Amino acid sequence: MHKKGIKAAFISVFFTVITVLSGCEPLLVLDPKGPQAERQASDILLSIGIMSIIVIVVFALLVYMLVKYRASKQKADYEPPHIEGNLWVEVIMVGIPVLIVAFLSYVSVQSNYIVEAKPKGYEDTKPLVVYASSSDWKWHFSYPEEGIETVNYLYIPTDRALEFRLYSYGPITSFWIPQLGGQKYAMSDMVTTLHLAADAPGEFMGRNANFSGKGFAENTFNVTAMSQEDFDDWVKEVKETAKPITEKKFEELLEPGHLGRQTYTGTHLEFSPPPTGHEHSEESSETETNTESHTGHEGMSH
Repeated sequence: MHKKGIKAAFISVFFTVITVLSGCEPLLVLDPKGPQAERQASDILLSIGIMSIIVIVVFALLVYMLVKYRASKQKADYEPPHIEGNLWVEVIMVGIPVLIVAFLSYVSVQSNYIVEAKPKGYEDTKPLVVYASSSDWKWHFSYPEEGIETVNYLYIPTDRALEFRLYSYGPITSFWIPQLGGQKYAMSDMVTTLHLAADAPGEFMGRNANFSGKGFAENTFNVTAMSQEDFDDWVKEVKETAKPITEKKFEELLEPGHLGRQTYTGTHLEFSPPPTGHEHSEESSETETNTESHTGHEGMSH
């Protein structure tokens, strides 16, 4: 009866797990739509594969030890044999974990340099520069070269390098579009640079991945990737239909609270420039110089 109860409990747990998992959507980080995200997804899968092998081997050894060295009836005067340490066993137990950690460290460092640079295949192209600033609890996207600004939504062209310059008008936030790349912090006293690209058109989710107060859960934004022609048409439409952003209006937008999607001509960079600190990178030096003419902010040069 006891064995039947255990078997029934195991079957119940198994089917419960299967039922729950069947309703889950695919993980966004494992559904990449850009070169940076593809690199990170491959690293995640590699780590999962290595850890899975380790877990399977450990559990197989555990079952083997439990079966082979399980308790058995012995004489009252039985004494187990004296066993000295085995050099090869100790080398394997120490050496294999060291090799695994060293390999994953090498892959991680190599990937870090790759995702911090311009996306692969876009090294010689001029990126689209977007200043992404956060406030409680919304995102402001300024397109200095296009002369427009959006709130809580982002339009980007496909097959073109994207250079996001991040900073915050409040607490530290984290800019993250899982299907395009990893997160990066936006801070109030410096500008950080994030390089991304979208290989295919589509709708993506973006959010603040760093807790920043009671409105954190809804601190999200929508990302729409489209062809360069459609992007140019959208920019033209915005310039013809949207109202200009003013300093007074921008101050209202900075007030804590949630807003829907909003669109303006001009950018707040003209009267509320970004912090003077900036990550130095060779890839962004050219676009930095071009953007100064739009922002009028001399302190942004390296």
